[in-house]
Amino acid sequence: MPKRIMQGAVVSDKGDKTVIVRIERVFTHPLLKKTMRRTNKFHAHDEENKYKVGDLVQIQECAPKSKLKRWEVIGAGSKA
Repeated sequence: MPKRIMQGAVVSDKGDKTVIVRIERVFTHPLLKKTMRRTNKFHAHDEENKYKVGDLVQIQECAPKSKLKRWEVIGAGSKA
């Protein structure tokens, strides 16, 4: 099974080798037919402490690295 890859913005880089990435998804509500916006925050492993707050990054699923980290940063995202 392929690993999921998502793109989002770094909202915190205070942890050592960890960044928190906010992923936003847009969907249509099934009953109200209204476009809705929901966000999730994921803790991701950043080995080199390379990414700072505001950076657009891509994260990929991985084996658990700690209590909360189940994702790792694979590179900078595109601004498209």
